[in-house]
Amino acid sequence: MSNLKESKTYINLAKAYAGECQARVRYEFLEYGARQGGLVAMANLVAKVVFNEFNHARMLYTFIQTATDATISNIDIATGYPFKEKWNILDNLRLATENEKDEAELIYPEYAKIAEKEGFKDIAGLFKNLAAVETSHKLLFQDLYEQLKSGAMYKKTKKTLWRCGDCGHESNLEQAPAICPLCQAKQGTVLIKTDVMV
Repeated sequence: MSNLKESKTYINLAKAYAGECQARVRYEFLEYGARQGGLVAMANLVAKVVFNEFNHARMLYTFIQTATDATISNIDIATGYPFKEKWNILDNLRLATENEKDEAELIYPEYAKIAEKEGFKDIAGLFKNLAAVETSHKLLFQDLYEQLKSGAMYKKTKKTLWRCGDCGHESNLEQAPAICPLCQAKQGTVLIKTDVMV
């Protein structure tokens, strides 16, 4: 099939676009909650994911626009989107992990298969690449959840290099300083140690 506008892939692009837009806003809620709770470093990590989701939506939107030179007035889609999150940071990190897992392991691999079957190799590649990024988001949210839940976010079993997110001061300690010795920023501004890159 070569007509994108008449394909299932076209609908899947629209579903994915809507999903990425919703994920972005859900993670903005998470970022806001972390920032309000004094977890500035976590909020900054989540802000990077928010920007990633914006760019995912932008790429999906770009492919949708290639379907026609005419203005697209509406794309009817019927699908489900999660509304699980409440206003608890710990719960929302766990739920974000679940949402990213669904995209990485179920939704985008299926959309990639359909796109390949319909002959849209470049779109199939997009969905595969999105799945890989969503896997890294899942791992980040999972890591943050486990650290916050266990109380290990700012306390480690061995000396760790902690860097203040405000002034850059570094301390090599088992526990992040409660107050930065240089600029007096609270512990939440200290960069969180995570093995997962954003």
